[in-house]
Formats: sequence, C-alpha cells, structure tokens
Amino acid sequence: MTLSVRVEQSNEVTAKNYVNEVFETVKKRNPNETEFHQAVEEIFQSLIPVFAKQPKYMEAGILERMVEPERQIIFRVPWVDDQGKAQINRGYRIQYSSAIGPYKGGIRFHPSVNISIIKFLGFEQILKNSLTGQPIGGGKGGSDFDPKGKSDNEIMRFCQSFMTELFRHIGPDVDVPAGDIGVGGREVGYMFGQYKRLRGAYEAGVLTGKGVGYGGSLARTEATGYGTVYFVNEMLKDKGMSFEDQTVVVSGSGNVAIYAIEKATQFGAKVVACSDSNGYIYDKNGINLDTVKRIKEVERKRISEYVKEHPESEYYEGCTGIWSIPCDIALPCATQNEINEESANILVKNGVKAIGEGANMPSTLEAIDVFLNNNILFGPAKAANAGGVAVSALEMAQNSARLSWTFEEVDAKLHQIMINIYQQSVKASEEYGYSGNLVVGANIAGFLKVADAMMFQGLV
Repeated sequence: MTLSVRVEQSNEVTAKNYVNEVFETVKKRNPNETEFHQAVEEIFQSLIPVFAKQPKYMEAGILERMVEPERQIIFRVPWVDDQGKAQINRGYRIQYSSAIGPYKGGIRFHPSVNISIIKFLGFEQILKNSLTGQPIGGGKGGSDFDPKGKSDNEIMRFCQSFMTELFRHIGPDVDVPAGDIGVGGREVGYMFGQYKRLRGAYEAGVLTGKGVGYGGSLARTEATGYGTVYFVNEMLKDKGMSFEDQTVVVSGSGNVAIYAIEKATQFGAKVVACSDSNGYIYDKNGINLDTVKRIKEVERKRISEYVKEHPESEYYEGCTGIWSIPCDIALPCATQNEINEESANILVKNGVKAIGEGANMPSTLEAIDVFLNNNILFGPAKAANAGGVAVSALEMAQNSARLSWTFEEVDAKLHQIMINIYQQSVKASEEYGYSGNLVVGANIAGFLKVADAMMFQGLV
C-alpha cells in the first residue's frame, strides 16, 4: 500500500466519522423530525468525499453551521370561516441560509405541514438554489391550513392573517417567498395585496409567482414542470435516448405535474397516467391535458372526474398504484416519499429507463438505492425540479429592473439553467469519484458554492 492510498483512506474514515457525528447531533437536537432527518442523511452521506478531499470544510465547521437554520419563525394564524367561527392554524417560516443571497423558497398550505417538513424543504432549498446559479439563499414556509373545500373568501381571510405576521420577516432583499403545494396564483395574490397594504409600499420583488399583470413573470407557472422535463431530456440525450415515443407516468395533477405532462408531450412522449391525493387515472391513449387542466385549474375538482368525459380511461382509488403502470419514464410530481422501495422495484421490473423527480424528495432513500443499483437514470429533486425557483429568481431580476421578458426569453433562460445544472452535477460526480451518480453530484455542486461563500464571510 502506497503512502498516498493510506492517506486517502485515512481522510475518508475521518470524513465519515465527522459526518456521522454531526448527523447524530442533528437527530438529538431535532427529535422526531423524520422527514428532516431523511433529507439531512441523504445530503450528508453525499458530502463525505468532499470532506475527505478538502478537510478545510470540516475544520471550519461548515456542516454544523449549514444544517442549523439562521432563523426559525413559528406563529399563530387566526381567521374566521364563512360560518363566522374562529379557526386557528400554525404558520412557519424557516430562514435557512443567506450565504449567497436573500432567503428564497415556497410557502406550502397542507394539513401535513409541520416543522419537520418545512425544515427538510428548507435544507434542500439551500443546495437547489445554489445549483441554479442565481444569487438566492435557502428558506421555506407554510401552514397546516387546508385550502381544499374552502371558499375564495375563506382563503383570502386566511392568507391575509398569515401575511399579517409574516410581513415583518420578509422583503425583496431579505426573504422572498413563493408558492408551493396549496399555494398558487390566487394565494400569492392575496398575500401580496396584504403585504402591500401593511408596508404602504409597492415592493414587487417580495413575492414570486405573482400574476403577470402585477409583477409576475411569464413562464413561471410552467417552470417547475418544464424544467424537470428539460433536465431528464439531458440525461436521456447523454445515453443516446429521448422522450420521443416513450411511455410516461406522471404522479400528481397540480402545477408541476400538468406542465411536466405538457412539455413531455411536446417532446413526443405519450403520458398515460396522473393522480391526485385520492387516486389516479390511466388512459392508454394518452392523457387529454385540456381536460385535466380544466378539472384541476378551473373547476378545482378531483381527478376522478376525468373518466366521465373519457370513458375509455380508468380510475383507481389510492395513489401508490400508479407506479405499477409499465412506463419508460417516471416523473413523480406529487409529494414527498411517494415512491418507496416496493414501488421502485415494481418500476424497475416493468422496464423503467429514467426517473425525474418533479416533487420535493418524492423517493425514499431505499427507493433511490433501488434505482441507482439497477443503473436507472435518476434525476434527484434538488436538481431536476429547480426550474421553479430558477424562474422565481428571474422574476426577482425583472422586478428589480422594472421590466418584463417575453415567454420565449424566460423559457430559453430556464432551458439553459437546467442544462447547466445537469452539467454541474455530472462534473461534480466525476471529480469526486461517483461518475453518473447525480444524487451525489448535485449535492456536492450545490454545497461547494454555499460552503465557499460561508468561508469568505466568516463565522456568522
């Protein structure tokens, strides 16, 4: 054994011990936060080769500093329903990292929202935002409020109450929220109006995902879904493949899923299934996107309505069964941990060639191992679904310059950003000995930019 090999092995052992020690501290400091632990473990393990090769990051305590949010805000959200009854929800904003720019990340309204979910999303957001190449830090927010079944007036009253507390913690150069699950253009509009009222100023850059008529960006609605498909297309191209004539399954039927379906179809694929929280539809002839858009974006009904207009299609109760449908490409665009180890094995058995994560952390750690061990092309969420926040940053740039770009200009910038993210991830995976593993590559590429900025800025 040569001296260099012994040194490398020694460094790797030291790095593993360091990562495991910090992870144990995280678990003790944040008990019972399973989603947060899952996100941290995946990222931490990916970074071992970085610490082995560049121990300066260990010596500076970068990992300990990065994993602890700069600020955690939890607040009460009181509002009155249409029956005049007082309702109370809990609001969150995690301002995770401002090393490379103002905090940036969506707001999620869903009954499952808790501190663990907001922290996992915020921690992932640090690296995702770094990968975009835009000057934005990491943050996330939300509430356990459920917008389903609520009237427009109830949603308006809730959003106004939510912003009445949140406004004091955000600003165009401080923290710029956006939408997420349960928060679309309607909710962003209500929150922006209340912010403007409270501040007594028109600060267009304080929220992204706004309507085009009052500072929003063209192509922002489509950005996450389009970006996921652009990223997966780069993976396929590297292997001499494409979306052309491929069968695709997309979970979800919200914003991300709808526009992933649209772009995949434009690229020549046949999308045969999509879902919502109640169940999924299968249409062997290809999903009629106009019908899905009307049901989900206009009528705000359940996806089961689809079969009433397309009797040749089938509806199944429950979400997980969607992954039993044979497909060439799977795009999970619904929610976290929707693909477990069993579903991953079914996808592999049925011949899936590529996975592109449009949602945040939709695959469990065990599922990811199944995909990687079977040499399935795998686009991890923080890289594949970064298109939404990338165009949010472009919206901020347009607001700062007081101008608007065309749809084609924004879409072209988005496409190039997703190509750059793919190339960064590939390059980092190769440099650190994990060629082709985009999970490791994306984590390392995102981490290095933030870590270097933290080193330059000192112990803050």
